[in-house]
Amino acid sequence: MPKTSLKQQLAERFREVNGDHPMTDADDAYVSAQFVSLEELCAVHGRDSDAVRHLMLGQHLPLPGYLRSDGAEMVPTDLFALADEAGGVEQLEAWFTAHWADTVTAKAEWGAYVSGQYVCLHSVSPAAIQRKNHLTTAITAAAHEPDAGSARWAERLHSLVDELDALETAFTAYDRLRFGGPTSRDTCITAMRARRRGLSPTS
Repeated sequence: MPKTSLKQQLAERFREVNGDHPMTDADDAYVSAQFVSLEELCAVHGRDSDAVRHLMLGQHLPLPGYLRSDGAEMVPTDLFALADEAGGVEQLEAWFTAHWADTVTAKAEWGAYVSGQYVCLHSVSPAAIQRKNHLTTAITAAAHEPDAGSARWAERLHSLVDELDALETAFTAYDRLRFGGPTSRDTCITAMRARRRGLSPTS
């Protein structure tokens, strides 16, 4: 199958998952700084880009995180790392889902992973996903804790926010379009730092 045909299929699948939203110059600049094109990454690793597109379309590897406005399929530099750790693409799904005791959650997380939408993390792994989910839940629930507003509470919240900040990327305006609103960085990092005394606003 011609490369252009496979590339078009992947672009269509990407838009089915993410919607059809424009990428601005600022979006392109952000993505180019944070990600690498699929063609470039495959060249570095000695992989055939068409073969990788087949794996993506078959839900064996994540879809690209972004389509740059020039059509480049932008992926994380460690796209192949989890498959290598699992012992190969064929073992990846079983290895990945084994990190969750609940099979329903495991299946949902696998679906989220292969959707390519875990662009929130600098490095995507089951451990990072689980930690991010724990931190966002804890930060969101912090306002309802019995000692909310106390110095100890503020210190604890500050620590949670800082840890999440280290895990998460900055995001770009395109993400707020495809996810339909504020990102977890907006709600759990920027907003929390802006609202709580002793926490300074960032990003």
